[in-house]
This record gives sequence, structure tokens and C-alpha cells, in this order.
Amino acid sequence: MASINLIDSFSEFKDAENIDRPTLIKVIEDVFKTLIRKKYYSDENFDVIVNDQTGDLEIFQRREVVADADIMNDDTQIELTEAKKLDESYEEGDEVYEEVKIDSFGRRAILAAKQTLASRISDLKKNILMEKYKEREGEIINGEVYQVWKKEIMLLDDEGNELILPKSEQISTDYFKKGESVRAVVKKVELRNNGATIILSRTHPSFLAKLLEIEVPEIFDGLISIKKIVREPGERAKVAVESYDDRIDPVGACVGMKGSRIHGIVRELKNENIDIINYTQNIQLLIQRSLTPAKITSMNINEETKYVEVFMKADQVSLAIGKRGVNIKLAQELTEYNIDVFRDDLEEGEFDIDLDEFTDEIDAWVIDELKKVGCDTARSILALTDDELIRRTDLEVETIQDIKEILQREFDEEEKAK
Repeated sequence: MASINLIDSFSEFKDAENIDRPTLIKVIEDVFKTLIRKKYYSDENFDVIVNDQTGDLEIFQRREVVADADIMNDDTQIELTEAKKLDESYEEGDEVYEEVKIDSFGRRAILAAKQTLASRISDLKKNILMEKYKEREGEIINGEVYQVWKKEIMLLDDEGNELILPKSEQISTDYFKKGESVRAVVKKVELRNNGATIILSRTHPSFLAKLLEIEVPEIFDGLISIKKIVREPGERAKVAVESYDDRIDPVGACVGMKGSRIHGIVRELKNENIDIINYTQNIQLLIQRSLTPAKITSMNINEETKYVEVFMKADQVSLAIGKRGVNIKLAQELTEYNIDVFRDDLEEGEFDIDLDEFTDEIDAWVIDELKKVGCDTARSILALTDDELIRRTDLEVETIQDIKEILQREFDEEEKAK
């Protein structure tokens, strides 16, 4: 055949809609010039022409007309006698353009060109995809679930590009089925198995930040700034916000009338509790706000060691600590201070005992587990019900009951000794 139609013969051409045509045509020209160099050792006197509309490709060889006796290179020169057979008007010094038939390169060479072209197009698509999503890192996108695996799920975007949402980037209560639409933030783009892999996340703080930006116009307009977000995905999040306009209440604007703005975000995050906090540079006030919903009586702050002792009523301790210690953990991350919570409502003459005094009767790991949820004295444990201790720790009910018996026995013996 005199020419080759790339759309029919090279299926990769069809799959390259997102590659601009000038770039694609340049790649095709490069591939076929490589083919020419392998056969003719040079491509200087060859023109590769690709029809932008039809995909047809033609190759022309340019040769100079020389006297029959002067010919030295058949690839760059043509005898005058041969030239006149093509057209009587040719004279010495003219250039003859002859079409080179594609099939003259041989079946194996054409197959190699096809494979090279497919590889080059694949590399182009990969680079374009990486650049596109690199620019979108931190943005929310919608994807349709295409495949669900144990450790990750694959989604497809509007253009059919594959996106990966790892299990580690999903909220613990997330459950997705094939065909379902999923919102997530583009966390990063990386090379995996020589291909571009777009990693999504629903647990990253930027996901919550973008959801707030969508729901709260004041954040989008820059009137309210998100200073910091800390999350325990699916359980609780704390968002510190600041207003650049004294007339705007940043907390109220984020929550909305009767919670209208925040409710949609809470549903998206599988009922994750979101505490919106008015940011301040006053660290004492920031610590107090960060321990929401608990109310603080007083605190001692050591700014050098970034340590703070917080005192509150007994019924506020569990609120400050939160389920499995989540509330105090997030407060520490938000303020960047180590926080210890203490009861301040012991009756006059009432004494308490530090848990470390019971290391001969209670295992060290059990004491550590109790301390994690703010129970570092005997009375702080006895003040809580079994159910509340089970909910806040990973301890068995039998273990909790044994601990309470040991602690209560100490107080009973102290009472007898009086």
C-alpha cells in the first residue's frame, strides 16, 4: 500500500484523545524517521507527512537529479535518465520527490514501529496524567467505584482514569459498592509499576478542609481562615478557625443556622463529631477551647516544656478525655502541648492514691492503659462505672472489677485504721 492509515492500523492513536494532536504527530514522525534511519542510515532527505484529520501517513524521498555518470549515492541522488522516466521536464540540479511505500520497510519493521509508537503514546498519556493530577493535589474529586479489593478500591474519574483509595485512607465505617459515587481528596501522585498512580484519601485533614471550603462561602472567599485541623477519622475532629472580619463569627459561620452547614459534612464523614474552635494566640484560652465539650476549673502551664495540668470537676473528666482518649489526644495535637487532666473536687480531708502505688498488685500495662484515658488515681477510677471504663479502655469487665476491688480495699483499710 502507498500510505498507512494510523487510525485503522495503530489502535493506540484512538486512545490518545487527551494528547494534543501536534505532540502526537511529532511522536509519529519521530518513530518513522527512526524506521527510515535503520534502512537508509539517514533521514535528512526524507519527509514524513501525517494528515491531522484522517490520520494518513505518507513518506517522501527527496533526491537530486545528476548526470548519469556523476551518481555517487542512490539514496540521495537519481540519474537524469531515471528522472526523465518520471517526468520529462526534470533537469540536472532539480529535486525529485518519490513516495516511499510503507510495505517496502518489511512486515517486521512495521510491527516494531507500531510497538514503539504504542510505547511512546503510553508514556505521553502517563506524563500528562501525572501532571494533571499533580496540579490537583489537595482537591476533592468524585470517582465511581470500579473494583473493590481487601486493601484498596479502584475508582474511575470522568475520563476513565484509574484512581486508588487505599484502606488506610478510608474512614473505618466506609463501605463502598461497585458503581457507587465516592468523594475524596487527591493526596498524592506516584509512580507504581512504571505507571502513574493517583492516591486518594478520605482521612487526610485536607479532605475536611475542602469540605468546609465548599460548604462555607466565607472560607472560600478568604474571610475565614482554617488555622489547623486534627482528626481521628470517623470519630472526632477539631478545627481551629479565625475570622479576618470582626463582624463575622467564624464558629457560627462554619456551623450555620441550626447546624445547616456542618451537618452535610458530618454525614459525609460518617457521623464524625466536628468541634469548631475559635483560634486564639492565648494558649490558656486555646487549651480550654480545645478540650471542648469539657469545662475547665483551672490549669498550670509550663511553656518551656509545653506541659499543662488541667483541673476540672469529676463529671467533666470523662468528657475531656473522650472515648478511648480521642478528645484529649486531638487537643494535644491541636495545641502542641502535653495535657494531663486532674479532678479538683476532693472533699476536705479526703485523700487519693496514685495508681503507681499499686504496681505490686496491678500489671504495669493495665496501669498505662488507665492513664491513657486520664485515670491516674484510685478515686478517678472508682468514680466511673464499669460500662464507662469498658467503653473508654480495651480492658475486660473482669479485669476492671478486679482493679476496683483492689483499690476499694485500700480505702477500706485506711478507714479502719482511723
